[in-house]
Amino acid sequence: MKQSLFETRHKAEWERFALALERLERGKDTSQVGGFPKAYRRLCQHLALAQERGYSSFLIDSLQQHVLRGHQQLYRHRSRLGANLLSFILADFPRLVRAEWPFVLVAALLFFGSLISVGVLVYVFPELVYNLIPADQVREMQGMYDPVAGHLGRPAERAASEDWVMFGYYVMHNIGIAFQTFASGLLMGVGSAFFLFYNGMVIGAVAGHLSEIGFGQTFWPFVIAHGAFELTAIALAGAAGLELGWALIAPGRLSRSEALQRAARKSVLLVCGVMLFLLIAAFIEAYWSSKTSVTPLTKYLVGAGLWALVALYLLFAGRTRHAPE
Repeated sequence: MKQSLFETRHKAEWERFALALERLERGKDTSQVGGFPKAYRRLCQHLALAQERGYSSFLIDSLQQHVLRGHQQLYRHRSRLGANLLSFILADFPRLVRAEWPFVLVAALLFFGSLISVGVLVYVFPELVYNLIPADQVREMQGMYDPVAGHLGRPAERAASEDWVMFGYYVMHNIGIAFQTFASGLLMGVGSAFFLFYNGMVIGAVAGHLSEIGFGQTFWPFVIAHGAFELTAIALAGAAGLELGWALIAPGRLSRSEALQRAARKSVLLVCGVMLFLLIAAFIEAYWSSKTSVTPLTKYLVGAGLWALVALYLLFAGRTRHAPE
């Protein structure tokens, strides 16, 4: 291909890259960062072609300068994104949870309140479980956690690839529940409230029933560790949904669309933290909870430690220390 045709074909693309590069260098427009790596790779390809085909040194030098400047911006913003992500995990997310405490409190009361109360009721009145969960699902749960059957757990010979498959399954399953709980908040918050109460009720009914029939020795060691992150994530997803619903119910002086947009910014950040919690929960469930070689006492100790870690993280992470006057 002749150089003139090559320049004509890609001139507009180079000009767009130069404009985006200039904006990034000035720090005035970081919205370009998302598509910048792709444009940078395209420019590198064009430089390689120009060098291979022996085009003029003027063209090659110009492309090379853009590549060098692009390389600096690409890795500068990559490191900034990494720092922002770390800051979100270590400080911004727990601070946001504390800032939105009214929604978090209501969500926790709906979810954990129904879980504990229904669990106790089913334990005291065993037949109640069949009014809450279909009989075939109750039998399925009994078969899964039956200590004699040995269906639950991670066999020693299970391959690492199977652990990875289970990890993926847990991630998709848990994210589905969390997203349902969050997105249904658009129904004036009623949807989130319903799913918080319903999921808590089902989990509580299962826990109470299995404990009452003597299967707690397999159930509790299995769930205690990953439950710290999984159950907390469901409650936080519900809190994010309740915030959306409240923006629609009580927008204040804003229009409902404006109030919803403001609430959505915070709710989406909450959900990002929820996704992180669910990834951690799925990893623990696939690689730790299912281990049969670990004693129940060890699992209880690790589980208690993880619950304490989650509580301390959400309550204290990201707090600024005030110097003494």
